[in-house]
Formats: sequence, C-alpha cells, structure tokens
Amino acid sequence: MSGPLARLSAAVEARTPAHRDRALDGLRALALLAVPTGHWLLGGLTRDGGGALHNASPLTAFGGLAPVSWILQMLGIFFLVGGYASVLSYRRHRGPAGAWLKGRLARLGQPVLGVTAVWATLLPVLYAAGVPGTTLRTASTLVIQPLWFVGVYAVVTALTPYCVRAARRLGGWAAAPLLGAVAVVDFLRYGPYTDAMPSWLSVLNVLPGWLFAYQLGVSWGEKRIGRRGGWLLAVGGAALFAVLLVVFHYPASMVGVPGEARTNSHPPSLLVLALAAAQSGAAVLLRERIAKLLRRPALWAPVVVVNLSAMTILCWHQTAMLAAAVPSRLRAGSRLSAGWSVAGRAVPRAPEDAAARQSPGRPGGAHSGARGTARATQHGPQTDRGSGARPRVRPSPTPASRPRRSRSCGRGRRACPGVLPCA
Repeated sequence: MSGPLARLSAAVEARTPAHRDRALDGLRALALLAVPTGHWLLGGLTRDGGGALHNASPLTAFGGLAPVSWILQMLGIFFLVGGYASVLSYRRHRGPAGAWLKGRLARLGQPVLGVTAVWATLLPVLYAAGVPGTTLRTASTLVIQPLWFVGVYAVVTALTPYCVRAARRLGGWAAAPLLGAVAVVDFLRYGPYTDAMPSWLSVLNVLPGWLFAYQLGVSWGEKRIGRRGGWLLAVGGAALFAVLLVVFHYPASMVGVPGEARTNSHPPSLLVLALAAAQSGAAVLLRERIAKLLRRPALWAPVVVVNLSAMTILCWHQTAMLAAAVPSRLRAGSRLSAGWSVAGRAVPRAPEDAAARQSPGRPGGAHSGARGTARATQHGPQTDRGSGARPRVRPSPTPASRPRRSRSCGRGRRACPGVLPCA
C-alpha cells in the first residue's frame, strides 16, 4: 500500500499508545459493522399499492438465510467488550462513581439527541409534503429501532460497580444467575403454562438478557476468565444453542421476522444468550491472535476509524437505508434491501416466473425471484404502464390458472397480502 492511505495508516500507528488493547478494539469494530450489515441484509422495505413503505425481510421467503443471522447477531460481543472496557475505565477513575457514570452516559446520549432532533424536524415536514402516514411510521420504527440499544447499554453501564463486585466474588460464574433468569422466563412463556402467562412477561428478559454478556466482559476484565473459561463458554454455548434449536424448536433466525409469532431478539431469548456465550468464548480464545493481526498498520487504521465512528454508525445507518429507498421508485409489491438482491440471485427462479417475465404485456425491469413469487400471489386487477401509453387493465387470473398456495405454508391471506410469498 502506498500514497495517502499508507501515510494515514502510519500516522494512526504512530499515535496509538503502546498499551492499547487492539484485540478489544477489533472485536468492537466487528460487532459495530455487523449491526448495519445485518439490518441491510436481513431487513428491507416494500411498497404497497398506495405508495406507502412497509418493513419486509428476505427471511419471510428465504428461511435458509437464517444461519446468516447467527454470524451477524454480534450484540453479545459488543456487550462483552463494553463490560471489559468499562471495568478498565472504572478502575482508572479517581473520584466518585457518579462522576464516572455521568461521563460515560454523556458519550452515549449526545449522538442520540442529534438523530432525534433531526427526525423530529423532518417528520412534520415530510407529512406536510404528502408522504403517507404509513411510510412515516415505518421510518420512525426503523430509526428508533437501533436506539433501544443505547438505553439498555446505559442501564447496564450504571450497574458496573455491582458487576465488578460480583466478578470479584464469583468470577465468570457471576453471569450464571442471569442465564438462569432468562431460562425461567422462557419456560413460562413457551412451556406448558404459556396460556396462563401475561403478555408482558417476556419484558423481564430484557435486562438479564443483555447484562449476561456485559457481566462476562466485566469478569474478563477482572482477569477471572482465562482460556479454560473461554473453552467452557465456547463449547457450552454452542451445545446449548444446538439443543435449543433441535430439541426445543426455537426460531432459527436471530432477528425478528415479520409475520412470525416468536422472536429471539426482542426481547432476548435463551438462544441469544447461548450464542453470546459461544461468541464470548471464541473472543477470549482468539484474543492474542487478533491482537497480533492488528499490529499491521493497514489493518489497524480501519479499526480505529470504525471505533471513532461507533455512535454515528449505530444512530444513522437506518436513516441511510431510508435515504436509498425513498427515491428508488419502488413499484407496488417490490422490495428493496441487499438481502433481497443476494437471495434473488442465489435462489433459482421458478419456471412459471420466467415464463411470466417473458410475456409480451409485462413491463421490463430487473426483479428478484422473490419479487416475482410475491407478485404471482397477488390477486385482483393489474395494470401495465408503458412509456407514454394509457394504462391497460389485465383481468385477474381465473381460478384454474391462479397460482395455488402450498398447504404447508400455514399463512392466511391476511398474513401475506402480496408481500410475503408463500412456499
């Protein structure tokens, strides 16, 4: 590498303190980049007949993509590194714990106030400009979605002094009661007593679910988790993950899927904690190798840039996706996301879709296989619009020619109104 990038990398290397833990920064950068990548690949938007945007996900049509979410769901790593970094910062602080906490929370809150102020100004302007209310609700949901993390992270950060005491007394086992608490709530809401349980019961998993990895990070920072503990976390977490999937039939996706009754992430289920344990164990075991790799200036400089932009990435990546979607002129029933594009190229088109695309009356344009399937499931009159020509109404297909839904689909027509393709 030569030129400006080489000079930039050399400058970053020269300004990096010798005691800097590069492995932690590398893990944090990896977890940070996984957030927008996951949202852009496994999320997306669809436009209805009225022109409004709705949330959509490739996982509704391509269930085989669920294992991708196992890789991209790295919030466990983020909380692990956060716990480690917090205990180091707390240990260096001289003064009352309240002053330390105030400084940490200020760093979290300022970027959130910025994105909130921008969207509080944009929403009434967009509404006055005629943007559909459904689109504005979708946009608000997408923008707020990543910000829940900031609130939860602020709460677990406030618990750092208590986490330190627990780590000093119990070591890595201090996280075990949190795992047990989530297991009990999951048993109550998914077990034999599920019909008698209130709907708000799952909210009880929010704090212990995300505090679990943070507590592991605090114990790691207190040097109470070594390689033996790393192996226990990696193997034990992977085994629990497999059992929950195969034996207890937890949903395979680590992110929410529109139309599904159960979700693993909001609030976190026991499957999320199992994945976090396995990821945490791998991080402990690979720490030295990651640090050695990041001694190369060309690899270290991007890690520094990502860490310096952490809150910007978290707060603004959904706004970036909306900025790409709104001017894209999506047609009714079409979808926009990187995940739809990848899935549409990876999965072969059905023969009837290919034939339909070659019909004389069908307008041109590049559509994914998923989109073709979705359009095939729509009913009612359809129109073709050519350039400069009057719309031509095509009659609905007759019952004999209408595509039939698979009996194994299990979705009623209300569950997938031309947006969620059936199998």
